[in-house]
Amino acid sequence: MTKSLLIQNGRIIDPGQNLDMPGHLLITGGKIAWVGGEKESPPQNNYDVLEAQGLVVCPGFIDLHCHLRQPGFEDKETIASGTLAAARGGFTTVGCMPNTEPPLDNKKTIEYVKATATREGAVRVLPIGCVSKSRKGKELADMGQLAAAGVIGFSDDGDPVSTSPLMRRALEYSLKFNLPIIDHCEDKALSKGGQMNEGKISAELGLKGIPNIAEENIVARDLSLAETTGGWLHIAHVSTEGSVELIRRAKEKGIRVTAEATPHHLTLAEEMVRGYNTSAKVNPPLRTERDVRALIKGLNDNTIDIIATDHAPHTEAEKLREFKLAPFGISGLETAFGSLMGLVQRGDISLVTLINKLTAAPAMILGKKYGLGTLATGSAADVTIFDPTLEWVVDTRKFASKDKNTPLAGEKLKGKVMATIYGGKVVYKNGGQRDRH
Repeated sequence: MTKSLLIQNGRIIDPGQNLDMPGHLLITGGKIAWVGGEKESPPQNNYDVLEAQGLVVCPGFIDLHCHLRQPGFEDKETIASGTLAAARGGFTTVGCMPNTEPPLDNKKTIEYVKATATREGAVRVLPIGCVSKSRKGKELADMGQLAAAGVIGFSDDGDPVSTSPLMRRALEYSLKFNLPIIDHCEDKALSKGGQMNEGKISAELGLKGIPNIAEENIVARDLSLAETTGGWLHIAHVSTEGSVELIRRAKEKGIRVTAEATPHHLTLAEEMVRGYNTSAKVNPPLRTERDVRALIKGLNDNTIDIIATDHAPHTEAEKLREFKLAPFGISGLETAFGSLMGLVQRGDISLVTLINKLTAAPAMILGKKYGLGTLATGSAADVTIFDPTLEWVVDTRKFASKDKNTPLAGEKLKGKVMATIYGGKVVYKNGGQRDRH
């Protein structure tokens, strides 16, 4: 029997319960056993102690959009390395995208991911199934089989759902399973050959740009189809002011839509690409400062429901290619929290809002059956402990992820995850100590 663990003297923040107080938290048998104020004593006296003086204690972060690359691309990332990176970033649950090889379009591949995660993962892995067979955009995958296998949604991420009829049918099925259709909104005819945001900087660098309308066209299409069908649409990695406004208006009309933004789209702009910096090459691309401000506003007024990393690892050799040949994507799990704390320090969002977008809000999308994103008594003991003031320099050599590519390499961030607890077990402690592997 694992000994109980008392996390004492922390600032406990749980947006799902409107809880923000100094106090202590007791974990017993992998569950939250008790939460009490700073002057209260735990209901038992046989426990190990984790001191949290000066630290924030909150529910474990939930990332509903990351790429673990396994099966098929283990040179880029594995479930073991990706989930360890997640733990270091404070994430206790990750939703893994299906653009693997083979794609996650059937029960067998979903079971493979779940079994590998159980055996080798540092944190919880929830697979996302394909919308179309083999992600080819021609016919729907067996969504009933995938739902029964335990997927948390459907996506052809890396590509949009290819046609309006296919998207319509997918949204109709989403009603049956109460699972979202997660779309990568990109009009390929408009973005073809694009390397970065279309604008002044792309012209200066001689790179073909990806215009905002390439995203907004598909956002508009999907919202119209969601209105028609009543299905559940989730828009991945929103990047433009126009998309935010389209989603805002759709929510006002009562269309069932949820949306996410990434840490890099919330904190970085197209200027990062200067010098042909392949570590800043992402899809959708980093946009303008005006777009960044629109995303932050969307976070604050709940147009954008959650923050998700879109952790998209590649090998160093791939990212060292000429800009036009380098793949899109960055390593985001281990820098997400530190970069997002910059928004709090600048007064763009509150600390409670940030924690909500990483905990209670994604837990609502997952649904009550998972019981995540809360420190309520009896819930899973998934806990993140962080220091909101600790400054640290991003050293990619220390990344757990196989992907060391980030535009934040060498940057000083303020705010660091100090410990991550998954199911009552400490899976990461700052300094590299961990109990699971």
